[in-house]
Amino acid sequence: MQYRHEWKHEISRSDLIAIRQRLRAVAQTDSHAVDGRYQIRSLYFDNLQDKALREKIDGLNRREKFRIRFYNGDTAVIHLEKKSRVNGLGTKFSAPLTKEEARKITEGDIDWMRDSDHPLVQELYSKMRFQQLRPRTIVDYTREPYIYPPGNVRVTFDYDIRTGLGATDFLDPSCVTVPAGETPVILEVKWDAFLPDIIRACVQTPGCRVGAFSKYAQCRMYG
Repeated sequence: MQYRHEWKHEISRSDLIAIRQRLRAVAQTDSHAVDGRYQIRSLYFDNLQDKALREKIDGLNRREKFRIRFYNGDTAVIHLEKKSRVNGLGTKFSAPLTKEEARKITEGDIDWMRDSDHPLVQELYSKMRFQQLRPRTIVDYTREPYIYPPGNVRVTFDYDIRTGLGATDFLDPSCVTVPAGETPVILEVKWDAFLPDIIRACVQTPGCRVGAFSKYAQCRMYG
């Protein structure tokens, strides 16, 4: 299990432009990006007591959240993901889903998950059964990614965050999402054992401190 370091900063659009220019001189763009960015749609899970939301707000050292995600409107490639954090370090587990499997999960048809070949699908099944996890809200946003191989560094800008309110049919292209308030640009920096000085210098912004902004928590303010 590989845990990674992660910084999050809330920055302005002018900061985005400045940091982007510095990164373009030293880092690579993600090969999966279209014109340097991609659109992400996620469906997050929580229970009736808002376990995942409360763990985030309360800043627990050990927490997790489940989501289903696809990119650029392409439902041919869908992933179930679990993000875990322990003492400030993060890791992510992933399993592929077909469009039909994702649809079944959103509709509460979950018995098939018990016999899945993927342990993560089985884990979500168990937690949907015994912790009452359920789809809670759709989160849409634009991501602009950069990669720097030494240190396995990934720098992303996330912006234009939108919420599906109480909607959970994230496979429906006509599902309406609305802006999740006046959200900042979120700068995320992730790395393994070390963060190279050249990237550290690129992302420095006077007055910005490491934060813990959650797109899911922001979107749950509206439903």
